[in-house]
Amino acid sequence: MDDIEVRELRYFITVAEELNFTRAAERLGMAQPPLSTAISRLERKLGMTLLERTSRRVALTPAGATLLEQGRIAVEGVGAAIERTRRTAAQPARLTVAVKAGGGSTGLIRKIADRCAQDAQLPGLHILLGPPGGAVAALRSGAADVAILRPPFGRRGLDTEVLLTEPRVAVLPPDHRLARRRTLCRADLAGEPMPRWAGPVDAATAAYWAGTDTAPIPGAAVPPRASTAAPGGPRVAVMPAGPEVSDMNQLLDVVALGQAVAFVPLSVGRRHSHGGLVFVPVTDLSPGQVVAAWPESCRSLALARFIRLAAEVAAGADESVDRAASIPADRTARQPDSARVP
Repeated sequence: MDDIEVRELRYFITVAEELNFTRAAERLGMAQPPLSTAISRLERKLGMTLLERTSRRVALTPAGATLLEQGRIAVEGVGAAIERTRRTAAQPARLTVAVKAGGGSTGLIRKIADRCAQDAQLPGLHILLGPPGGAVAALRSGAADVAILRPPFGRRGLDTEVLLTEPRVAVLPPDHRLARRRTLCRADLAGEPMPRWAGPVDAATAAYWAGTDTAPIPGAAVPPRASTAAPGGPRVAVMPAGPEVSDMNQLLDVVALGQAVAFVPLSVGRRHSHGGLVFVPVTDLSPGQVVAAWPESCRSLALARFIRLAAEVAAGADESVDRAASIPADRTARQPDSARVP
């Protein structure tokens, strides 16, 4: 079998995603006949049919579906290898850390950076704040060596280390019927509209934010906005879809306006707390986490040392979260004009 070129994989992936040769050719900036020829050549090289073609439709064969999945990984890996090589040539002694802007982990990341700056065995850190496409995309593209982010996220091809675990709280307007409660469970909020995140959102992410996930660790979730029951456990509340939001500030604004209620990690609530919001612990809600993630193929000693130091710093921060979470939930219940954070 002849060697497969990256260009051929890119051609195939585009056709497989569009299932239309005309649209695929437009995406690739080429004419349709040479694209069809390239796909036929790829099939001959592999000795199998990847696409079933008729006059009306194009469909993936089982072999084609496998190549689409694996080809994406291969093309992504080649691109990441080239990007990491370029970064190393430009900045040979630098570790790039991708961070989501407004993710509520700024304080922890600052402490980690300060600790790493004192370690002579670590290269300089470059904080990549709010990279295009997100922190996970920066890892997959090779633009970052490690990311600090919050689950749920796609973990394919990544190793992870949990740095911090914290409770999540319900965010309510101060005049809400449940605003003076010490604690809540998800069933108390049945029927309440929940904000929807703009853009494509996978089921695990949607379920986490809607509070319909049942796993103790965010990421293993059930379909969102559906009533479910874990074996032997309580029934999960149905959460109707509310206004669409694109960032944490919008999420909190729609709650303050009385258009929805929401669930956020404790530290995010503390960071974004302002007048017009109340935060109440939810006893049966999956926790929030801060996680370090990096490519599973990485064997960098500098990265391993960074992860160890980050975990040590986060261990102290985790104790602070535990102490904050133990403050009575109704401590500021009689101050409805100010945010209440347990």
